[in-house]
Amino acid sequence: MSKRKTANPSRKRNAISGDELKPDSALQVDQSKDETGARALARKLLQPSFKSAVTASTIAKKALGDDMELPGIGDYIHCVQTAAKAAEKGDLSMASRMLASQAIALDSLFGELARRAALNLGDYPDASERYGRLALRAQGNCRTTLEALSKLHQPREQTVRHVHVNEGGQAVVADHFHNHAGGAANVETNKQSLATGAAGSGPPMLGKDAQGNGVPIPFGEGTEAVPDARRDESRRA
Repeated sequence: MSKRKTANPSRKRNAISGDELKPDSALQVDQSKDETGARALARKLLQPSFKSAVTASTIAKKALGDDMELPGIGDYIHCVQTAAKAAEKGDLSMASRMLASQAIALDSLFGELARRAALNLGDYPDASERYGRLALRAQGNCRTTLEALSKLHQPREQTVRHVHVNEGGQAVVADHFHNHAGGAANVETNKQSLATGAAGSGPPMLGKDAQGNGVPIPFGEGTEAVPDARRDESRRA
């Protein structure tokens, strides 16, 4: 039998040299006419994009060290602002990738903590219990992250209840389900109100008749005292 060899050339990726990197380390501050330079700088430093960029750059420097030249603060701010503007327009791809990555990291943390709990189970039960609790906490956070990711991709439905009052006073309630993701059409159900009996079916109230006669009042009967609700004690044996 002849064996076929499939060619699988390896992909080569060239590292970015220092000349091609060109980090943007300048902090651009827009100053209006009615504010000083200090206030304009303070407004820049309080922006969420700046604070997120500082955090990301600090973590990258700790992870990669000083062996390579890293992007500047201006590059990080540009990336954060680009992702934030895309989210404002409804593009949640960045949020989806973020939640998926966090769930993977939390699952890895659960596995490591569970491993340490198993290693200390025989000789150090207290340490094993602590590692076990931390592992379960990481597992719970991972499940919560996955639930948030699932809700992010599920279409959101909004129920709008319309009440129609027909002739005779009977109310009919219809529910309309509006799908915000555009995946399904509106659905109308024929649910009616849970009221017992139709409205207006009770005895009519007394009032003037069509000929202008007043409400009839019983004649010859005077006022009568209201009897006491309590029983007469003298009747007891």
